[in-house]
Formats: sequence, C-alpha cells, structure tokens
Amino acid sequence: MEEGDRDERFLYMISCFRPRLKQFIQVQPVLDQLPSLSAEEREKVRAALLRGGAVAGAEELLRAVERGPRGCGWFHEFLQALEQGGCSLAACYANPSLSQLPSPAEEADHDLCVHLVQLLYSTLVDRMRAVQVAEKCLEMGIFKEEDLERIQTVTDNRGNREGARELLSRIMQKKDWFSPFLIALRETQHGDLADDLSGNTGGTENRQNEMKNSTNEETEITSQPGYATVEDLKQQENVNDSFISENSVLETSMGENSVDSESDVSIGDGSVRNFSENLGQSCTTSNSDEDEEERRASPEPDLTLRDYQMEVAKPALNGENIIICLPTGTGKTRVAVYITKDHLDKKKRSSEPGKVIVLVNKVPLVQQHLESEFHPFLKRWYQVIGLSGDCQLKISFPEVVRRNDVIISTAQILENSLINADKEDEEGVHLSDFSLIIIDECHHTQKEGVYNNIMRRYLKEKMKNRKLAKENKPLIPQPQILGLTASPGVGGARSYSKAEDHILKICANLDACRIMTVEEHEDQLKNQVKEPSKKTVVANDKKRDPFREKITEIMTEIQNYCQLHPKSEFGTQTYEQWVIREERRAAKEEKRKERVCAEHLKKYNDALLINDSIRMVDAYNHLNNFYKEEKSKKTVRSDDDDDEPAVSKQDETDEFLIGLFHAKKKWLKKLAGKPEHENENLIQLRNTLMEEFTKTEEPRGIIFTKTRLSAFALFQWIQDNPKFKEVGIKAHYLIGSGHNSEMKPMTQNEQREVIDKFRCGNLNLLIATTVAEEGLDIKECNIVIRYGLVTNEIAMVQARGRARADESTYALVAPSGSGAVEREDVNIFREKMMYKAIQRVQKMPQEEYLNKIQNFQLQSIVEKQMKAKKDQRKTYKKNPSLITFLCKNCHKTICSGEDIQVIENMHHVSVKKDFQLGEI
Repeated sequence: MEEGDRDERFLYMISCFRPRLKQFIQVQPVLDQLPSLSAEEREKVRAALLRGGAVAGAEELLRAVERGPRGCGWFHEFLQALEQGGCSLAACYANPSLSQLPSPAEEADHDLCVHLVQLLYSTLVDRMRAVQVAEKCLEMGIFKEEDLERIQTVTDNRGNREGARELLSRIMQKKDWFSPFLIALRETQHGDLADDLSGNTGGTENRQNEMKNSTNEETEITSQPGYATVEDLKQQENVNDSFISENSVLETSMGENSVDSESDVSIGDGSVRNFSENLGQSCTTSNSDEDEEERRASPEPDLTLRDYQMEVAKPALNGENIIICLPTGTGKTRVAVYITKDHLDKKKRSSEPGKVIVLVNKVPLVQQHLESEFHPFLKRWYQVIGLSGDCQLKISFPEVVRRNDVIISTAQILENSLINADKEDEEGVHLSDFSLIIIDECHHTQKEGVYNNIMRRYLKEKMKNRKLAKENKPLIPQPQILGLTASPGVGGARSYSKAEDHILKICANLDACRIMTVEEHEDQLKNQVKEPSKKTVVANDKKRDPFREKITEIMTEIQNYCQLHPKSEFGTQTYEQWVIREERRAAKEEKRKERVCAEHLKKYNDALLINDSIRMVDAYNHLNNFYKEEKSKKTVRSDDDDDEPAVSKQDETDEFLIGLFHAKKKWLKKLAGKPEHENENLIQLRNTLMEEFTKTEEPRGIIFTKTRLSAFALFQWIQDNPKFKEVGIKAHYLIGSGHNSEMKPMTQNEQREVIDKFRCGNLNLLIATTVAEEGLDIKECNIVIRYGLVTNEIAMVQARGRARADESTYALVAPSGSGAVEREDVNIFREKMMYKAIQRVQKMPQEEYLNKIQNFQLQSIVEKQMKAKKDQRKTYKKNPSLITFLCKNCHKTICSGEDIQVIENMHHVSVKKDFQLGEI
C-alpha cells in the first residue's frame, strides 16, 4: 500500500471509530510517546484534558494527530504510542489493517462483559484491594507500569475505593482483559469476586470443573427454562440500562458501548454465558409490555427532583405549556432535563415521534447545558447534540435535527432554518418537526427578540389550526412549550396593573397556560436559596479632581473651535448620545470639521467616564493610544525609499486637535500619576474586596462593571496592587464575544477557559460585564459587587443570585451623585411588584386569564404584520441602488446598495471588485 493511501486509510479509521477511540485512549501516556507533536499542540491537548476530562482530551489529541504535520511513518508512530501507552483496544480501531478489528459479534459480547462489571460495580469497589490486584495485573501483562503507578497514587491520596475505580476504568480499556482479570482476582484472594463475575456460586472447585466441561454444558445451560442466552440478552439492553448507576466508571462510554477483541469473548470459564443465566433469572421475569414500560418510565434513579422542583414541573409532565419561574441556583435546567426525558419516554412508549429543542440566547450556554445537564442524564437513551454559531458542521441543521433526539441550540440558528423553510429553493425545518421546545431565559420572549419571532410563528399556526378545526381538516402538529426564567421582570412598569400586563404578555408570547412558582414547598426552596446580605457602599464624589478639570478644559476649547454647544454635562451618557448624533449629522452634511471634532470629543468623554470609575492613568492611556493611532493614520511613508521623510496628510482640523492634545499631554500625564487625586470609588472597592476576601477561608467573588474597557482596567488595577495578591486574590476579566466594542472581544474558548479556572479554584475573582449575569453556571460566590452598574430588576436578581455561598454578600459600590443607589432602590421595589403581579396572574380566573392571553397574542401578530407592511413600503428596499456609501473621511462614493450582499441574513459584505476606502 502506498504511503499516501495508508494515510488516507488511517484518517478514515479515526473518523469511523472516533467515539470508541475517545473512550479507550489514555491521553497523557499516549502524548508522552508522540515526539512529532509540537509544544503548542501538546499544550492544547493538556488544556482540553484539564478543562473537559478524559474524553475531551482524547478528542483534542485526535484533532492534533489529524492536523499534522504528518511526515513519513506518522501513523505508525501513533499506533505505537497507543500500544506503549497502554491503549491496546484503541490501537485495534486506529489500525488501517481491517484484520485487527473485532467483529460486530465480538463487540456485542464484550459489551455484555462490560455490563456485567457494571452490575457488580459497587461490590467490586467496596471489596477489591486495588493495589494488590493492580500489581498482579502488571505481572500478567495486562497493565503497564504507568497504570500501576497511577492506581497507587490515587489509592494513597484518596483511599482504596477510588483506587478500585481507577483500576476498573483502566482495565476495561485493555485488550484481552476479562479472563486474565478473573485470574488476577483469584490469585490475590478475591475468589468470591471472581465467582460473582463468572456466575459461579459453587466455589473454585466447581469453577474448574465448569472450565473443563464448558463446551459440553453450553447447550444444556442455555436451553434450560428461565435462563437467557447471549442473544436474548442483546435484545434486553434497554432493561439492563436501568441497573446502571450514573456515577459508574463507564458513565462516559455507555452511550457508545465499549469493545474488545476475540479472546475477550471466547472466555474459557463461560462467564458471558453465566452472566446471561444470572441476568435471565433477575431481569427477564417480565412478560408484559406494561412491566417493560414501568421499568423505563421517568424518573431514573439518578434523575430525581426535589419536592419544589416536582411541584413546578407537574403541569409540563401532563403536556401543558408553562413558564417555570425559579430563582438562580435552584435547578431550573435539571427540571427541564427531567421533563425532556419524561416527554421522550412517553412518546417512545406510544410509538409517536418525539424531538426536543432547547433554545438559549448565549453561545456559552449551549456547551454548558450539553455537558453539565442534558448529555450526562440522557446519553444512555437518546442522541443529544449542541449547536451554536461557532460550530462548524459538515451537515445541515435540518439533517442534525433528523439525526438527534435532543438539540441544544442558539435561537438564531432555529430562526434562520425556519426562514429557509419558507423558501422553495432552501432546506429548512418547521416547528412541527419538534414535539417540545424549551426556551431558556424566556423573559426575552418579547418585542422583536429572536425568541418572540419564533413564537409568533407558533401563534400563527395555532390560529390557523382553529380555522382548520372548523373546516374538519387535519391540524398542523404543534410542539409543547416550556419557558425557564429566574425573573420575568416588569418591563419598566410603574403600577401593579402595568406589571401584571407585562407578565401576561410574556405568558401570551409563550402560549403558557400558567406561570409556575413554588408555593407548597417554599420552606424547602428557602433552604436551597441562600439569600445574601445586602450592603451599599457610597463613595464621596465631592473631592477635587484636577485631571477631570483639565479634560473638560480641552473639551470646551474643541467645542468653541467647531462651534458645537451641547446642553448636557461633560462625562455623561447624555453627552455621549449628543456627540454621536452630531458626528452622524456632520458626516451626512459633509462637514468634515464638525464630524472630526465630534469624534474627538467622544474620546475625551470616554476618558471622563473611565476616570469616574477607574484610574486616571487608564483614562490617560485611552487618549494617548487614540492620538498615537491618529498621528500614524495621518502620516504616509514612501514604499520606495525608507530614508525619505514621512509626509503628513493632516488638514487644519487634524493639526489643531492633535496639536492640542500634545500641548496638554505633559500635564495630563503628571496629574494621572498623583495618587492623592485617585478615584474615591476605587478606594471603596478596594476596602470592600479586602474585607470580604479576608473573612472566609476560600473566598470567591464577581465584580460586575459597565464596559469591557472598565473590566480590563479593573483587572489591571488588581494585578498592579500587591496587597490583593497578599490576601490571595487571583483575578481575571470576563467579557463578551461580540465585535461591537473598541476593545478586542474574548473568544468562546477564552470565556470557557476563564470560567473553568474559576470553577476549579485557579481563579477566585471575576471582573465581568453583563455576559456573566444570566444563565452561566458559575461557582457559588461569597461576594458579588455591582461596581456602579445598575440596570433593571432582572439584572439585579440575576447578579444577586450569583452570591449562593453561606454568609455571602451582595454589594453596590457607587458614587453618591450618580443616581445608582436610587435606581437600585427602584429595582428592589420593582422586584416586589413583579412577585405580586405573578401572584395576581396565578389567582386570576382561568377564563379571564385565557381571554387576556388571546387578546395579547392577537395584538402581537397584528403589530408584526403592520411593521412588515411598513418595511415593504420603504423605497430603499425595493431599489438598493438609491443607497450610496461614502468614505467618512474624504466623502468619496465607495459603493452602492446593489454592491452589498447579505449572507445568512446577518453579514453584510461588499462584492464590488474595486471596493476600497477613499484616501485618508
């Protein structure tokens, strides 16, 4: 076989048997045997192993091997690494020689051996002396030295039970393991365990007789009434599953059953047959479908709900559309998993199609829900997959839906596919393809949000069904709807009646027959939810601020130069809105002087906002970096002659603005370095952090701040202050991934890495924007600080819910004149108003409730139709050539609306071949 053909064959084997390879690869030992992998690739694999566990590490290792570079003999090196790393089973599947592969029958029989170990797992862990058995396995050649060392380390550090678990997890990854394992047990005085595994209750002597006569006895044993053959057992895998514990050593492999080689299943002592016999006695006594259904019905032993969770889940278990409203940290997602399994089980029993989609509004939530909740609990029975905008699938979304039972997805992916389904030449999905839709953070189902766009389709289909029913025509199948939220809010309501209308509108948008909160088991919920102590820290803003004074002097000089006179104060959001409007107006009217001055005024206003919340030096650096970039853009060097002096492209306005900053730069830098003028807010924040991080042994906290820039600046402030390090603060910032800021966003992987480090304790303080407020499963915190950030009552409830640890604190740090304290008081009032409004809606007579819901639904659909007609009347949409795009610097036409192509209803790209910006 040619080298290239072998390479392709090897890659094909990896793609075919990827699930099994991931289960059978021990990452670190294999990694040590791969010298061709670069240091960067090794670090990626180790990071994945640390962050996501063995399966994630194995996946990253396989990707590294696939990426290459692959020199001569690369696949041989990998096979040898698998063998030398103690992963002989994985080597069988990675080998391009098909003769190495176990047959399907051998795989199935081996899986039964694995199930047998699972059934006796608890007994083996309790009674097996791990190190003694591991030493015998090493002597017999089943284990490598590294296996024994790892088992010894685990046993020494965490006890014999954990060592036994480590032994079982490793031995079932080996080739030809089962028969030698029985021998190892017997030779280390564990004959009773070997008897249990082999199904021999008559002791060693009987076992030896069985081994001699196993061939003759096989026909007799398997033909006796009341016993099950191996083939019988294969038909009962669903029954066997109910005996397997979620905490078992094979929890990551039961969905993709393990395999073994021929000698594993050709066991001389007849253990597979005896396993069949024992299971035949204990598991095949049921002769009716009803008993089978009873075994498979929810809940499974490991997926149980608390009383308060079951209370809110009951209507959904009966097929009703509901909203579940539970505080942060009380297990809403676990309730959703329970409802999902119950729903799919019932569909399966009634031979009806069942498919569930879980919609989230943030990309990190896809992976979180998949790995933490839905996949661990459902993987044995159902295919679960997670999809988000950063996934790179080789198949379409409709195909993903067809292949899987549970899909966890960002809502926009579903919306795009629903739009495609309306087009004749595009493949898409319909709401009728799903039997249950779960909407996470469902309080966003309003106005023009993507959740509401999806639900409007649902409501239209519901109204259409009413007409079809009157005409005795077949109805459109509609999914059940389940909404999850910690706080639906009041939508800015100032009265109880308006708050009630807001709750009713959300219920209408989700077609919910009721909104569920805990009533009967409220005491249990209070024990689950630890209410943090609240405190407000007000900073004195009356201290003189020379740095701010100097900035306002510069801004006044610029305003006089360009004759712009705002009515709002410097350093406010109102001023920022005004200056942005002026910049747009000047650009439209081609008044370059005013436009450029407005742009520079915005930068100075940003500096004031930074100065008010962070350090003066951060505000200075913000301006200094901007003017460095401006000077660089306005200076052109010749490509032909580097010695030729640079040519300035500055006009009179540029010269004035850049010259003004450089004239004041020395004073600004000097003022920024004076600690006596430092921000009073930072002093209060430092005192709060020092107090909270010194009163508990393992402190953990989050600081919520307004902007990405302030999050990064606070992180730098903590890094630069050695006092924080002395009290053990290990901080990092956490910001969004959207490209809508001057600061570089975090990627999804960077976000996940920071959160993982926070969970495992490598970090104990997050400085976050609102990205961390909703949904993300962040470790229990002792201290949550909102640093001058006050938005609405929903955000307040979400942020406060992060303080879940015992004796935790929720603090607001804000200047006295900012209005933040007053807004927080308003939010507290609105929170009380929200709970009262929910109670009023719950107590409303059902007929009145349904009438109001129906009216709000009709209103929502009519409003959408009117908006659509209004959009259609827009001339620009009919004739895009009427739109022209100008360079904002030189006002030259660069393209028209006809040159803009919309990709996936999101990205707007110019397809003009000679597209380029005008000269600066």
